[in-house]
Formats: sequence, structure tokens, C-alpha cells
Amino acid sequence: MSRDLIFLATALGAWGLGESMSLYFQSLYLVQLGADPLRIGFILGAASIAMTIVHIPAGYLADRIGRRPLIWASWGLGTTATVIMGLARSLEVFTAGLLLYGVTMFVMAPMNSYVTAARGSLSAGRAITLVSAFFSLGAVIGPLLGGAIADRSGNLRLTFQIAACIFFISTLIILCIRSQPREAPHPAENLRGLLARSPYRSYLVIVFLAVFATYLAQPLSNNFLQEVHGLTFSQIGRLGSFTALGVVVLNLCLGHLEARRGFVLAQASVGAFTLLVSRGAGLPWFSAGYFLLGGFRTVRALATAQTRDLVGQSRMGLAYGVVETVSALALMLASPLAGLLFKQDPSLMYTVSLGLILVSILTGLLRIQAADIKIRKEAT
Repeated sequence: MSRDLIFLATALGAWGLGESMSLYFQSLYLVQLGADPLRIGFILGAASIAMTIVHIPAGYLADRIGRRPLIWASWGLGTTATVIMGLARSLEVFTAGLLLYGVTMFVMAPMNSYVTAARGSLSAGRAITLVSAFFSLGAVIGPLLGGAIADRSGNLRLTFQIAACIFFISTLIILCIRSQPREAPHPAENLRGLLARSPYRSYLVIVFLAVFATYLAQPLSNNFLQEVHGLTFSQIGRLGSFTALGVVVLNLCLGHLEARRGFVLAQASVGAFTLLVSRGAGLPWFSAGYFLLGGFRTVRALATAQTRDLVGQSRMGLAYGVVETVSALALMLASPLAGLLFKQDPSLMYTVSLGLILVSILTGLLRIQAADIKIRKEAT
């Protein structure tokens, strides 16, 4: 790894620690602040709206003014948002902080394009999954720490306050990354030009389906385990650590594969999560399921990595931004649906999620088959 990727990965590791010890429990904290499952779904959906609208402008600006200023801005805003959530004593103030935190997700396109440009001899998929693994390495400890603090204090507010301090340290680290040169964009490589490309348009549909299907059961899974199975904050925190460990393992293992194949296998791991959590009867089952849930971050990382082969270097940020927008749109729509399904029957969201994952996997397998046939034809 290059010097800049080391600093970026270290900052992400610290951020993963802070985020997982606080935001991992956000749906449970919203209950403490007076929100019911349906309202939680809509609040998380609103946060996803904030994520959705920022990615394309951020990707465009990354290509025009550089990636580093946007990365720095995101770190600063994320720290500020967490301070607001940590000081909040009402649902409205906490929601405002949560929405501001959602805006900071604009960092994804600039950061992934920064990683791609700084990857050296690594493939795009390998570089992105490796850096993402550092975030999750920090997140292994966070849920354990957050759960223990919540059980002792009886309130999750303290976890957000501590997370804000950790984010400040992470911000000091990220200030050490260097600027990257910018390439002059080709006139045809604007947003309209990107969307005019049939392979790229088709790929966006695939990304939407995969992210929607693999996220649907997640927003209220902690609530499911607490309300249906009676798990404590500490037990749920340990499950979050299993997820973070799963991200590290699955990113490192599937990141070695060709991106399309790793993409399908990562979705399959989330499908197994839905089965283990909805049908499991104890912590060993839930732990295995949450470990496999780590495949969700691998799905998103490999979705981004596959984009690199569809666009030119000068519009990499914009193309990544469009993919992140499609992913955020899937999150935005999945969260309210999860709330509606949970209110009707807590286990229903797992059934619907699994069915959609199977459809998405089939689509991915057909795509791989088509690519293999094309390669064989070109070889002959």
C-alpha cells in the first residue's frame, strides 16, 4: 500500500471504531427517544435521501476540484453531526444530526476514486475492498464497547459523545493525505454521456437490485432480536463485532476474485444471514448470520470496483457518484419498506429480502455467463 492509502486506511479504521460503537445502535436509540418501528423506518429513509442527493455533485466536484478537499470536508461534517447527536435530548435534534451525518456520505465517490488512483499495482476491486476492510477492522471493537457502555449507563447518548472524540482523532489523521493530479475531462464524459452508454445503464439496474435486496432486512434486525428474542445491548453489540469481522474476512477473500463473481458470492452470504437470523434460535445462529452480513459491504465495494471498467479515468468520480446515488436510493426505499413489513410481521422482512436476493443472484450469474461467452467468442 502507498503512503496515502496507509493514512486513509488508518483514518477509516478509527472512524469504523467510532461509527460502530454509536450508529450501530441508532434504531435502538430512536426507540429510547420515542420512535416506533414505522417512524424509525421513515427516519432512516430520510437519512438515505440525504445520502442520495449528494453523490453525483460530489463525484462531479471530485473530478473538477480534486478528491482531497471533499474527503476533508466529509470528515469535518461527520464529526460535527456526531457532536449534535451526542448532545441531543429529543428525537427532533437527534434526527437533525442523523440527517447531517447522512449528507457526509458524499465522501464515497471521492474516496473510492482516490483509492483507485492511488492503488498502484493493485486491481480496483482489491484496493477498494482492502481499504474497506480497515474500516471494518476498527468496527470489530466498536459494537462491543458501545453495547457495554449502553448496558452500564442505561442510555446510548454517551456512545455518540465518545464517538465524536474518536472522529476528531480520525480527522487529524486524514489531513495527512496528499493531493492527486486531475485529468482534463473528455467532452463526451459528462453525466448525459455516461447514462447514454447502454452497458453502464444496465449495470446501474443491477446495482440497485443487489443493494436493495441485501439491505432490506438490516435496518430493524437489531430491533427484531431485542423484541422477539430478548437480546441485551451487549449481546447485540457482540453481533455487530461479528459483522465487522465478517466484512474484513469477506473483503479480503472475495476481493481476490474477479469482481463479478465476488459480487454474487457476497450477495449469497447476506442471503444466508436472512435465513440464520429469521430461523435461528440462539446466539450461535445469530452470530453466524451477522458474520455473513459482512458481505453487504463487500457487495457495495465490488459494485463500485466494477464501474472502473465502464468509464474513463477523467470521469471516474462522476461515475462512482452515480453508482453511489443508485445505492443510496435503494437504501432510501428499503428502510420504510422494512418498517412496514416489521409492523405487519417482524419476520416478513427476511422472507422478502431473501426472495429478492435470489433474483439478484440469478441476474448476476446470467451476467457472468454472458461475459464468459463473449470472451470465448473473442478468443476464437
